Amino acid sequence: MQTIQTLLFVLQIIVAVSLIGFVLIQHGKGADAGAAFGSGASSTVFGSRGSGNFLTKTTTVLAAIFLGNSLLLGYLSSDIVRHKGSLLDTEPASVTQPQDVQQPAPPAEGSTAPAVPAETTTATAPQDKPADVPALPATTDAPATDMPQVPAQ
Repeated sequence: MQTIQTLLFVLQIIVAVSLIGFVLIQHGKGADAGAAFGSGASSTVFGSRGSGNFLTKTTTVLAAIFLGNSLLLGYLSSDIVRHKGSLLDTEPASVTQPQDVQQPAPPAEGSTAPAVPAETTTATAPQDKPADVPALPATTDAPATDMPQVPAQ
């Protein structure tokens, strides 16, 4: 089924490019004015009647192939979706419980990375502060003196 759909898709591309080319080659209704500037119709490949009849028929056939191929590709793609089933028909995935957190491995010999102590892997922060961390000043509820006051109205 996938092979047929791929072949039809390639045919669709070829027909679309050909259809664009044939439409651009055709002369418009105002193309008769171009005959005055040297584009004589008697020297064309299609004869003295011009290429209008051949190009018109070819464009019509390519347009019909393009339309039929588009409908067929749409039908095949909807048929594939129809046979896959619904999400409601599938069984729900089982929910697994998270495993216990394992301790990190010790650093390899010769590395400069410090080892992580086992007691610091918990979510609580250590109570004692290192000596190189400065202490924060005590906070008070009094407003700061360097802030400007909002005028009363």
